[in-house]
Amino acid sequence: MTDQSIETTCCIAGGGPAGIMLGFLLARAGVEVTVLEKHADFFRDFRGDTIHPSTLELMHELGLLDEFLTVPHDEVRELTAQIGDARVKVADFTHLPTRCKFIALMPQWDFLDFLAKQGQRFPTFDLRMGAEAVDLIEEGGRIAGVRAKTADGMIDIRADLVVGCDGRHSTVRERAGLAVEDLGAPIDVLWFRLSRRDSDTPETFGHLEAGRMMIMLNRRDYWQCAYVIAKGGIEAVKREGLAAFRQNVLAMSPFLDDRISELDDWDKIKLLTVAVDRLKTWHRPGLLCIGDAAHAMSPVGGVGVNLAVQDAVATANILAQALKERRVTAELLAAVETRRSLPMRVIQRLQVFVHNRVLTRVLASRGRIAPPWPVKLLNRFPLLRRLTAYIIGIGVRPEHIRTSASAR
Repeated sequence: MTDQSIETTCCIAGGGPAGIMLGFLLARAGVEVTVLEKHADFFRDFRGDTIHPSTLELMHELGLLDEFLTVPHDEVRELTAQIGDARVKVADFTHLPTRCKFIALMPQWDFLDFLAKQGQRFPTFDLRMGAEAVDLIEEGGRIAGVRAKTADGMIDIRADLVVGCDGRHSTVRERAGLAVEDLGAPIDVLWFRLSRRDSDTPETFGHLEAGRMMIMLNRRDYWQCAYVIAKGGIEAVKREGLAAFRQNVLAMSPFLDDRISELDDWDKIKLLTVAVDRLKTWHRPGLLCIGDAAHAMSPVGGVGVNLAVQDAVATANILAQALKERRVTAELLAAVETRRSLPMRVIQRLQVFVHNRVLTRVLASRGRIAPPWPVKLLNRFPLLRRLTAYIIGIGVRPEHIRTSASAR
């Protein structure tokens, strides 16, 4: 029994990069769209911060780049890593064929706030915060809408199309019975923050030592730290104790010594379980999954946001006109999957390669380590670093805005 029922053309479950971008693009094209975000705001530490050159190019195509770049951010033109005693270069973005030859580091909540405000300029954009998709409405073998939980009670949103953008633990894909192929991931991540001083290095960087790996994201007044551990290794880390964990962090970044005491409770260290998986089929009649709901990515390369945004653009390009005309077909839903499957599969294959050839060996090592041969090649040959930058920054089969803005 629900307290309310509404109708819309497209209901998007999930207010992450895929969901908010798709909602904005569809509303911009004149499609009536309702976006459901289960939280009251976008503020979450566990979101990726990297806005890639291909996404910045989309901002340009939408006429929003200058405004977008007024949002506080940092610009990364080259990726480096510390592996043992060696500092190596792995990607050079300065030669990319894009207007912005850098990765913008921006808290994801700022990115989502920006997109949501753009969507709210259009009368057909309905963003409902604090509304969690908990079930699907199915009629005659077809998905006909979403049942959502809100602070004011349950609500049914009936729609021509439901799009699952609710992440790697997607309720939509689970309720739809879509089969998931798990590719496995040998790592998990411990996520925590430490204060940042003005005297600290400004750059975001990764550091690998025997048995340890940590990435530090510069969020201006604090460091967001991602400490990589072996899959399922959290209990072993806790058995060694918090003092030992702090010492492991300092072994990677000794300059944190004057603030490491901030980690005074395990509650300040969150476990992020890494998964690499994909749906065998992304759609059913009346339903499509994109982004992490269709293909969970590893944090390797920081490409998850980029792929989610690209999925959203492709979905809008293929479906916007059909949604306006109320004629979405199974063939069109399959066309979205076909369009986006190749880039997803290529990137996941590369991530699994890095997992198996680099990260697993580093975490298993107990002696001094040196850069593995693929990294040595990147450090030695600048052209290879440009290739790495292209794969990370632009990706396979980049999308472009093909939809037109409707009158507001």
